[in-house]
Amino acid sequence: MTMVEPVTGSERWAPEYAGQVPDDRVVRNRSGIPIDPLYTPDDWSGDRFASDLGYPGQAPYTRGIYPSMYRGRTWTQRQLIGLGTPEDYNARVRQLLDLGANAISLLPCNSGFRGLDCDEVPAPLLGTCGTVINNVDHMGTALDGVPLDSISTAMNDPTPFTLLAFVLATAKRRGVPFDRITGTSNQSDYISHFVANHMFYRLSQPGSRRVLVDHVAYCRERVPGWNPVSVVGQHMQQAGATPAETMGFTLSTAIQYAEDCMARGLHPDAILPRFTFFFDVSISFFEEIAKFRAGRRIWARITKERLGAKDPRSWRFKFHGQTSGVDLTAQQPLNNIARVTTQAIAGIFSGLQSMHTDAYDEAITCPTEESARIAIATQNILREEAHLCDVIDPLGGSYYIERLTDQMEAEILRVMKVVEDAGGMYEAVGSGLVQGMIGRSALAAQERIDLGEDRVIGVNCYRSEADEGTQPPPYRPDPHAMAAHVEAFKQFKRDRSETDVRRAVDGLRHAAQDEEANVFEKVVDAAISGVTHGEIVGTLRDELGFGNPLIVA
Repeated sequence: MTMVEPVTGSERWAPEYAGQVPDDRVVRNRSGIPIDPLYTPDDWSGDRFASDLGYPGQAPYTRGIYPSMYRGRTWTQRQLIGLGTPEDYNARVRQLLDLGANAISLLPCNSGFRGLDCDEVPAPLLGTCGTVINNVDHMGTALDGVPLDSISTAMNDPTPFTLLAFVLATAKRRGVPFDRITGTSNQSDYISHFVANHMFYRLSQPGSRRVLVDHVAYCRERVPGWNPVSVVGQHMQQAGATPAETMGFTLSTAIQYAEDCMARGLHPDAILPRFTFFFDVSISFFEEIAKFRAGRRIWARITKERLGAKDPRSWRFKFHGQTSGVDLTAQQPLNNIARVTTQAIAGIFSGLQSMHTDAYDEAITCPTEESARIAIATQNILREEAHLCDVIDPLGGSYYIERLTDQMEAEILRVMKVVEDAGGMYEAVGSGLVQGMIGRSALAAQERIDLGEDRVIGVNCYRSEADEGTQPPPYRPDPHAMAAHVEAFKQFKRDRSETDVRRAVDGLRHAAQDEEANVFEKVVDAAISGVTHGEIVGTLRDELGFGNPLIVA
């Protein structure tokens, strides 16, 4: 039998090898890193195992933050839900819990992201892509039947974190101690909102900076099971940042928040164990896996060497992954099931701690019940049938994966150096540097699609006239139910104690004026006293400044 010598180095794609024709294309991933057609021990050798790879739960954490990973406990299934009235939300949440979801998330109506109450917005706009939650009564209805002391909740909750305040007010009504509440302020990262969600803003960047630190301090003292910081790379990547840029900006933001908290006197080991991250998982399969492995390794070094954390829990890079809605298409929407499945596998191989799988129709509408069930079933199939949890870091030691992880780490560090040279993430956003980098990457990506260099099935290739007109109609809440919801809200405001409301608003205003006071403590007091979301945001806008994403200093 004739043995074929392996190809290495410059001969790895030689035309004479096995009679194959050379592929002269320059292939690059989304972060611009060139991808070779073959990887060998020249790219990564096992003698670097201890320094670059190691074991899960141990430095350098490339392989995962827990020793047993999914052999001990699988990821949390946390589906992001937001639609219609609180009653609509509650019905959907109960369905998902019955289907196997073991944690819940709440996405508020866009009017809430803008800091408005439902009686300040034209009714047809309400509840189309989020739930209308404006007071403690609304939150109580949304979480009816949900045991707050045993189900983890994630609130998509930018500053000043009124959703968490309403959760705590609901817990107080039910007699649930605050220290039994677990979950995450999922959108606490105000920087990502200024950078990428230009239409969703509430407070000025300086005001948001202060309230975030107050929020961290309050949760540390009163709600110790809550994660008050969720650094959101998802916004940046969906706005157009490459995967490497996304990780670089996100880690730079986490450094900014940690150092802001430390400047307030909070010890790194008191806050870092509760830092979490929220990312897109795109369809660039191997690139995403390398992105997260590199990010985990970098964060472990930063927390130890720069931030001075001593507790191993502070070194853990805990992240939630959401399959990327940007990769989904309105054309041929059933193809999105394959896309989401691919993204979910990448997330699992990346070692995420919780996951949301998008529904196939999310490029068109709020998910239908059918598409939501398929999204949940996708995770169940991957976990129960595909045996993806049997082996920890199954791609570890792959020549390609380890080489790509090293290359992604180098590119991530390069991005972080640009931010650091600009004075840190806060200053880099204030100058527009970060927004400019993301905009250029977004434009380049769209140009590759327009030119057909990046192929998107059903969009610039494999199109079919038979697919036209097959899209599901967009979701619209029942207009009569929404009108009744708004009227009940107006009645709530008429019936509440004006004395209690005035006292709570005055307390919030005075806290904002007093640099030594904790603003978020007064946000919680206001929620308990019946102050609405729009009233809380409006009061703080008056005192701390209005959030204009183009004017942040």
